[in-house]
Amino acid sequence: MTATTFHAHERPGVVTRALNWLDERGPMSWVIVMIGSFIFAGPLGLLVLGFILITGRFSGRKCRSLHAGCPSRYDLRMHFKAARPTGNAAFDAYKADTLARLEREQDEFEAFLHRLREARDKAEFDQYMEERARAAAAETASAEGDATESPRGQY
Repeated sequence: MTATTFHAHERPGVVTRALNWLDERGPMSWVIVMIGSFIFAGPLGLLVLGFILITGRFSGRKCRSLHAGCPSRYDLRMHFKAARPTGNAAFDAYKADTLARLEREQDEFEAFLHRLREARDKAEFDQYMEERARAAAAETASAEGDATESPRGQY
């Protein structure tokens, strides 16, 4: 069974089945399709290359942030091996549920880290604004102090 589940009344189209078939065979199948399309027609090869890059077919998952970095080559190999069905329906269902849960937990953790960074940045910005306001108030107070100390008859 593929990673995508379809209901009985929802039969996938030819293009969807072809994309799923290529995804199940890993990134080398996409490389072969891309090279073949370049040989067949250059513009078609460019379209295939653009599709591969835009949809992230090689990376499995797009990089979420610059700080997290991209997955290593080992991670990508394991992702593609984990996506292949084993033939045991019960184990495949368990594996799909577990992988979905782990991805959801990873998304939640990355969202937590993002909120944590935003809170830290806001605290630093608030501190900067308070220091700036104190400096402006001190400057205003010293300017008013200088104006009151000057003699009145100097015009």
